[in-house]
Amino acid sequence: MIHTSPRRWLAAIAVFSFLTPVFAVDTRFWQQGDFSDFDKGSLRNLSLRSDGRLSLAPVIKELFDSSTPYLWAAAQDSKGNLYVAGGSPNGATAKLFQISLAGSVKTVAEVEGLEIHALAIDKNERVYAATVPDGKIYRLVPDKKPEVFFDPKAKYIWAMAFASNGDLFVATGDQGEIYRVTPDGKGSVFFKTEETHARSLAIDAKGNLIVGTEPGGLVLRVSPAGEGFVLYQANKREVTAVAVAADGSIYAAAVGFKPSSSATPQPSPAPPPVVVPPPAPQPPGAPRQAMTITMPPTLSAGAASLSGGSEIYRIDTDGSPRRVWQHSQDIVYALAFDSQGRPVFGTGNKGSIYRLDSDLAYTLLQNVAPTQVTAFAAGQNGKLYAVTGNVGMVYQIGPGLESQGAYESEVFDAGAFSYWGRLIFKANPGAGLSFEARSGNVNHAQKNWSPWTAVPVSGDSGRIPAPPARFLQYRATLRASGGPPELLNVDIAYLAKNLAPVVEAIEMTPANYKFSTPVLTLAPSTSITLPPMGQKKKAGGMSLDLSASASQTLNYSKGSAGARWLATDENGDALSFKIEIKGVKENSWKLLKDNVREKHIAFDSTTSPDGEYLLRVTASDEPGNPPDQARTASLVSDPFTIDNTPPEILGLSGSVSGKKLNVEWRAKDALSLIDKAEYSVNGGDWLVVEPTTRLSDAPDLEYRLSLDRPAAAEVTIAIRVTDEYDNQTVRKVIIR
Repeated sequence: MIHTSPRRWLAAIAVFSFLTPVFAVDTRFWQQGDFSDFDKGSLRNLSLRSDGRLSLAPVIKELFDSSTPYLWAAAQDSKGNLYVAGGSPNGATAKLFQISLAGSVKTVAEVEGLEIHALAIDKNERVYAATVPDGKIYRLVPDKKPEVFFDPKAKYIWAMAFASNGDLFVATGDQGEIYRVTPDGKGSVFFKTEETHARSLAIDAKGNLIVGTEPGGLVLRVSPAGEGFVLYQANKREVTAVAVAADGSIYAAAVGFKPSSSATPQPSPAPPPVVVPPPAPQPPGAPRQAMTITMPPTLSAGAASLSGGSEIYRIDTDGSPRRVWQHSQDIVYALAFDSQGRPVFGTGNKGSIYRLDSDLAYTLLQNVAPTQVTAFAAGQNGKLYAVTGNVGMVYQIGPGLESQGAYESEVFDAGAFSYWGRLIFKANPGAGLSFEARSGNVNHAQKNWSPWTAVPVSGDSGRIPAPPARFLQYRATLRASGGPPELLNVDIAYLAKNLAPVVEAIEMTPANYKFSTPVLTLAPSTSITLPPMGQKKKAGGMSLDLSASASQTLNYSKGSAGARWLATDENGDALSFKIEIKGVKENSWKLLKDNVREKHIAFDSTTSPDGEYLLRVTASDEPGNPPDQARTASLVSDPFTIDNTPPEILGLSGSVSGKKLNVEWRAKDALSLIDKAEYSVNGGDWLVVEPTTRLSDAPDLEYRLSLDRPAAAEVTIAIRVTDEYDNQTVRKVIIR
C-alpha cells in the first residue's frame, strides 16, 4: 500500500487541507500491514497471520530425503516409529520407509505398484500399506516379507482407517466403494458412494465413517450400520481430506473447479450395502496384470495444472456447515490437528502449511521447499510430521518456535528517483527486531544494487541509510528476546525528487475561434468542436497528430487566435503556464498571459501585425512545490500565421458578347491562400465560382465568369473574395 501521509495524520489533513497548499512532491509512505502486503515478500522461519502479523514460526526440521519423487502417506506407531510411503508415477515399485524415534532410517518394504497412497497401523503395531494401481493392501510383519492382506480388485486405494473393533475400512476408486475388512483379511463392499472416487476417509468417536468424494465434492457420514447421509456438497470437485476434531466437528478440504455446483447441504439416502465374496489373496511377488490408469488431478505429477483453488469447511456437530478458509491458488492435500487441537493443513503448489486459528483467522505457519505437502502424522510430545511430493521429504514441525526468523520484502517501486526517510514500525513490547535496507535503479535486486545496510533503530523507527534510487527493499529480522516477537506493520517514508514538467506538444487552433466555458444550448450555434488531440485528421479536416485528452469546443470570434498543448509532470504536480509570442524574425518574446491553469489560450490577433509568429509555452510546477524547488520547462510552437488583412481584387472588368456577359478578375492575398470567390447578380444570392485552375490552392488566382445576359439594360455584378483566415473583400462592376 502507498499513502501520501501516515494513518494517524489522515484525519487532520482532511480537516485542514483547505487551509494549506497541497504539494504533490510531498512525503509519501509505503505501508505494509496486511497479509497481502507481507505475502508478497519472502518468509524464513516466520509465520504470517491473516491479519498481517509476523511472528516466529514453529521449528521445522528436515528428517529424511527419500530420493523418491512423491511421499503420499505417514503414520506413527505407539513406540514413536514413523512410517512414510510413496513412489513414482513412472516407477516399478512403491516404497515404505521407517524413521525411528532416534532418527535412523531404513527401507522396510518395496512392493509392486507405482505408489503407496495410504498407511494404517493396527493395535498390534502391524503396518498396512495400500498401493496404486491394482489397489492391493499389504501387511508388514517384522522380519517377514510383505504379504497381500486384501485385494479389493479396485484401481485405486485412497485412504484407510481402523475402527475401534479392529475392522479396517478402505476408500477406493474408480467405483467409489468403501470396503470393510476384518482382521483375518476378509472384506466386502460396505458402502457405495455413487461417485467415481471415495477420495478421503476418517472415523469419528461414534464409529461413523466420514467420507469425501470426487467428482461431486460430497462429504458423507456413513453409520456403523452402513446408512449414508450427505452432510455437505462442496462448490469444489474433489474432497481431498477430512478430519474429525475432538469436539466431534468435521473439517473437510475440497479442491478443483466444478462447472455446476451447489453449496447447499443435500441429504441423500444411501443404497443398501452390497456384499461380494472376498477375493482370493495373491502371494507376494505375483506378476500383476498390465493396465493403463489415469491418476486424479491432485495425485498426478501434473498437479500444478489443477485450477479452481481450495476451500475448507467445518461441519458442526448439529450438521450445520460453514466455509472457514479459501484460497484461489493453493491446493489442500492434507488435514490434521496440532497439539492444541487446531486444524493444520498442507498445500501445493508452494509447499505452504497453514493453521486455522478461528473462523476468521488463520496463520501461514511455514513454507517447505518441495511443491506439495501431501500428508501429516501427529507425533508424540506435540510434534507434527509432514511429508511432501516433488520431491519426497519428511519434516518434523514443532513443538517449539524458531529462535530467529527473517522477512525480506518485495521490491518497492517509488515510481521515480526518491530519497528515503524513516522506517517506522509497530511491534509487541520487548520484541527483538532489527532492520536492513538496500536500494537500486533496476526493478530486481541484484549485485549492482547497494549492499544491505543496517537501519539504526531508536524506539519504533530509524532512518534508512540506503542511497537515493527508484527501488527499495528492506529485511526485518525477529529474535526471541524475552518473549515471542511480533511485527505488526512497517511504514517507510520517501520523497520523490522533483522533476521538471514536460510540454509535449503545442497545437494552434483554427483562426477566428476562441475557447469558451461550455454552455448547454439546444439552438444551433456558430461553433466547432475540436477532436481529441491524438486523433488523425479525416480527409479535408485538420491535421492532428498529437496525443491528448477530451474534445474541446470553440466559438466563432473574428480576429481571435488560440492554441492548446499537452503538458505532463512525472511527480503529478499541479502546473501553471506562461504564454509568450514573437515574430519569426524578432529576437524578444512578448508576454501574452501568465499563471494560466488551463492547457489552452485564446488571444486577440488583431493587436499584432500580419506575419509569421511563434508561441512559447512555459510550464511550471510551482503550484505544487515550494518556490525554491519549483521546476520549469518550455516548448516553442511551429510557425503560424496571423492574417487579418483582406485579399485584393485586381483587374475586375465586365463586357457584353452577344447574349453573354463576361466578367474577369484576379484575387490576390499577401500571406494566405484564396479560399473561395463568389458573385451576386443585381443583389441576388451569392454563388460560388471556380478559379480558372479549378483549384483554390494559391494566394493568387484568376477568375472568368460567363453569364446569360438579362433583359435589363444595366446589370450590377458584385464579387466577394475570402482568404483562408476568413478575411473578405467585395467589389462590383456595372455592365450596360
